[in-house]
Order: sequence, then C-alpha cells, then structure tokens
Amino acid sequence: MTPKATFQDLKDASVFITGGGSGIGAALTEGFLQQGAKVAFVQRSDASEFCDQMFQTYGQRPLFIACDITDTAALQAAIAQASATHGAVTVLVNNAANDVRHSTKEVTDAFWDQTMAINLKAYFFACQAVMDGMRANGGGAIINFSSISYMMGNAGYPGYTTANAGITGLTRSLAREFGPDRIRVNTLAPGWVLTQKQKDLWATPEALAAHVSRQCLSDTLEPADIVPTALFLASSASKMVTSQLWAVDGGVVVSG
Repeated sequence: MTPKATFQDLKDASVFITGGGSGIGAALTEGFLQQGAKVAFVQRSDASEFCDQMFQTYGQRPLFIACDITDTAALQAAIAQASATHGAVTVLVNNAANDVRHSTKEVTDAFWDQTMAINLKAYFFACQAVMDGMRANGGGAIINFSSISYMMGNAGYPGYTTANAGITGLTRSLAREFGPDRIRVNTLAPGWVLTQKQKDLWATPEALAAHVSRQCLSDTLEPADIVPTALFLASSASKMVTSQLWAVDGGVVVSG
C-alpha cells in the first residue's frame, strides 16, 4: 500500500487498533506502520503471518495480542500491555465489528447482548482504558469506526445498525467529556468497503452495482481508501477536529 500523505507527528506514536489484523483493520495497521508509529492490535484469530509480512515490509513488527474484545478485562489488559511495550496509547482506533446479517424475528436475548458487546460495549471500555494515559500525555485521539448502514436505514442487521447509531452518540458524549484534556474523539463511517469478507459473503455483482449507483463517485471502496482519513484524525493536523462523523463512502450519505 502506497502512503498518500505523511503525518510526521505519528512517528513513534503509540497506536492501539481493535481488529487490526484483517480487513480494514489490517490496512489501518499497515498505514500507521508506514508513518513510523508503534502499533499494537487485538483480534481473536491468529495474526502471526500478517505480523511477519509487516515486519518484512517495514522492519517493524506490530504487537499482536490475541483477545476477544467482548471480554472487557482481557481488552483492558491488552491495552495495558500495549502501553507497557510502546508507551501510553495516544491513538485508539476502535475498528473491530461484526455485521452478520440477521432478521428481527431470529434475534434472541443472547444474540442481542453479544451484538452490543462486540459493536458498542467494547468501544466504550477501550476508551475508558486509554483516557488516563492520554490525559497524562497531554492529549490523544480516539477514532470510533461506525458505518453508513444506519444512516441509510438499511434492513437486514438491526442489531448492528443500532450499535452504529450508538457509536455516534458515544463519540459526541466522550468528545465533550474528554475535550478539556485535549483528547479528540471522532467517528469514521465507511461505506461499502470490499474486504475479502464482503466479497465472499455479500458483494454480488447486482448488489454492488445498485450501491455504487448511489455514490457520487463511481469507484468501489477498498480498505486502503479508509486509511488516509484515519491518519488525519489521529494526527495533530486535525487538532481542532472533534465530536464529528466522517463518512468515507464515495458520496452516499450526508452527515451534516
């Protein structure tokens, strides 16, 4: 992946990414490594091969910590481990999510709780875990990934879209609470990004064509297209940007 911009203040920054070894998360990990940042990430599946590739390419190995983000104690312990290794986390990227399709009729109490735990609860507790370190450092940046799905009013995954909407509310409340400590909190909402998972499960030619027809820009979105906005929001280039929702979707929704 070729970097599109350089943010000098991200060199040696301590970055923590949830779900940073696959899909958009892997592109984010690579993007921050290209900037010279020290990256730690969590996910459930083994990411050793990906870490090997990053080391071979950039000469710096991201710190991979196997973790189920719905286990709050484990997630916060992983953030503590990252801080001990790289210094206090100054950039948090809450990226991990699960957009499994489901209908209202089939949702059980346990499924609902699990959906909220992955897509919303983990975001809150990751923010809670980094706030003291960011405050002591004189500031920091939190980027909460959402999706344009709830803004479009999409059916087919009501638990997921509910959590997406909740992320926007969480961002606004924490931006207000954390602002006096110069901790910026923003939401980044990608459009339909063609990760391998999307290609394998849902991106049929017909569905993709229908979605692209709603975009102002006719190119399909790749994981690398999301990275520059995340880097900008993480860097001091956006020092007065907080409590905002940034849609990177080719021009489907309007967030103002």
